[in-house]
Amino acid sequence: MSKLHAIAAGVRAGHIRAIGKAITLVESCNLDHSLAATTLLDELLPSTGQSIRIGLSGVPGAGKSTFIETFGLHLTSLGHKVAVLAVDPSSQISGGSILGDKTRMEELSRDPKAFIRPSPAGETLGGVARKTRETMLICEAAGYDVIIVETVGVGQSEIAVASMVDLFVLLQLTGAGDELQGIKRGVMEIADAIIINKAEGENRPRAALTRQQYINSLHMLKPKSPNWQVPVLLCSALHEEGVDVVREMVELFKTTMRESGEFDEKRRLQSVAWMWNLLMDDLKGLFHRHPRVEGLLPQVLDAVADGTTTPGAAARRLLETFKRG
Repeated sequence: MSKLHAIAAGVRAGHIRAIGKAITLVESCNLDHSLAATTLLDELLPSTGQSIRIGLSGVPGAGKSTFIETFGLHLTSLGHKVAVLAVDPSSQISGGSILGDKTRMEELSRDPKAFIRPSPAGETLGGVARKTRETMLICEAAGYDVIIVETVGVGQSEIAVASMVDLFVLLQLTGAGDELQGIKRGVMEIADAIIINKAEGENRPRAALTRQQYINSLHMLKPKSPNWQVPVLLCSALHEEGVDVVREMVELFKTTMRESGEFDEKRRLQSVAWMWNLLMDDLKGLFHRHPRVEGLLPQVLDAVADGTTTPGAAARRLLETFKRG
């Protein structure tokens, strides 16, 4: 049995060490490792696709770590296997927060039915998203039937996460009047569910008011799906209240979307879009590494920056140089 076959067999058996080796291959920037990772993923592919992929985003202080731990423990207590991944394009600069989350999710990290993986440091969102997608496939092949992908960064990271999951959830706090001002319309439009966290004690009436404000706001947006109305739920992760309602919502979403055919169609479209993304990334890398382009690029960039040539003319010149081989 070759080394890659052995790793694949270990992943399918759910061995943590084999999963770690597979993810290390996927995260490596070494070209040989990348080729090996592609071969490995091809072998694992028939064992993937059986999970529900959940994306989670939220404003700072919304309690994402507590929610993930409480929800994750609730799921593992019912026999599910849960993997928690992150998309964090800022991790190289700021250190991100998932490493801190892992220490705060102490109980979940010790659960044998759970797996928590920090985001790989990366200069670009595309690079981090690529590694997260491939790590997700490895986790599915290892039998994790619930994958939670947390967006740690801001801005485009929500869009990136939504493009790789089945269900995208926004975790919010009370005070929707202020919160709605800080949430981009685009993020609201990609949400499949909104959860108001910290809905406990004296905060409960305010949470109920916030819920109604979100419901009113959603009526002004074009529905994301003809088969699903975005629910707004109340939850207190700290007090373990409402997590069963969230689980029931996830199950209803999966059943509803599968029966309509939208679940599988969305995955097909995501796979095709992801192929084009990878192709564009690889072509860009090939372009940059081209010897003649590499030699000409500094001169062209200076000319564009100085205004002595237009970006369009510069792009055509570089492309002609590339095409000449």
